[in-house]
Amino acid sequence: MSAATASPSLFDCRDIYARTVEELAAADDRIVVVVNDSVGSSKLGKFRDRFPRRLVNVGIAEQNMVGVGAGLANGGKIPFVSGAACFLTARAMEQIKVDCAYSQANVKLCGISSGVAYGELGATHHSIEDVAWLRAIDKLTVIVPADPWQTAEAIRAAADFDGPVFIRISRMPVPELPRTDPVFRIGKAEVLHDGSDLAIIASGTSVHHALAAAEALAGEGIAARVINMATVSPIDTDALAAAATTGAIVTVEEGLARGGLGGAVAEYCAAHAPVRMRMLGFPGFLPTGSAAWLMERFGLTAPGITTAARELLGVARAQ
Repeated sequence: MSAATASPSLFDCRDIYARTVEELAAADDRIVVVVNDSVGSSKLGKFRDRFPRRLVNVGIAEQNMVGVGAGLANGGKIPFVSGAACFLTARAMEQIKVDCAYSQANVKLCGISSGVAYGELGATHHSIEDVAWLRAIDKLTVIVPADPWQTAEAIRAAADFDGPVFIRISRMPVPELPRTDPVFRIGKAEVLHDGSDLAIIASGTSVHHALAAAEALAGEGIAARVINMATVSPIDTDALAAAATTGAIVTVEEGLARGGLGGAVAEYCAAHAPVRMRMLGFPGFLPTGSAAWLMERFGLTAPGITTAARELLGVARAQ
């Protein structure tokens, strides 16, 4: 059954995140968790009950939370610092930059319920700037997993990685992506659908929409390559160079394209592989509304991606 017609099981990647951290902690007593009164929203209740002395709840104090995480890392622990992405990144930016990135502290920053997952709670809870902000910080790895399998692999890889990592974890339900030979490596993109007419480069919750768009375009005789760019920083320049050979690139992300994934792709292509581009993302300040409504309104769905691809290629839709 095709991605366009199937009704796949959907997963909340917070569940996979919490389960994976618990599994890691069972095997390695260096694994600890630091939260900002976010045990429930991070789905870490079982972790707290199983390892009560290895979860630190600092309350609603994000700057302290990141600082405590950095201190624990300096003491030899591997802290997973977990909180709503909008508050973790905006309120504790200085601590992320100085205490974690510039100091190369072995902290794993987990931005929960990222993008527009909080929907109706409005602009204060939308986390659409996080990737753009963090990508500007030197020596910080930024990962945006796309589905449950990749979320678990990203958490495991982050635990093994020596240095600060930010992992963006959404609560928006997503399907498991089709893979024939799954391998996750930090800094390496994943080609999920091959094609030579254009490349669609997506991250996070946008990847399954990109695959559905590729199927729709295939029905019109347009072969679209779909690239899951889970690691936004450092970005896979080999995958970008290959994407540019198609002559057209559409980027898609649940966040600001200006400075985010779209910005990263555009920066590389402008300097090394000039190519026609269309960057799909949110324009800036967003209204209050459900996540589904916001994604549809700003063209971050399969029909929106399909339209952008047609426009970029100058192809009129068959009537």
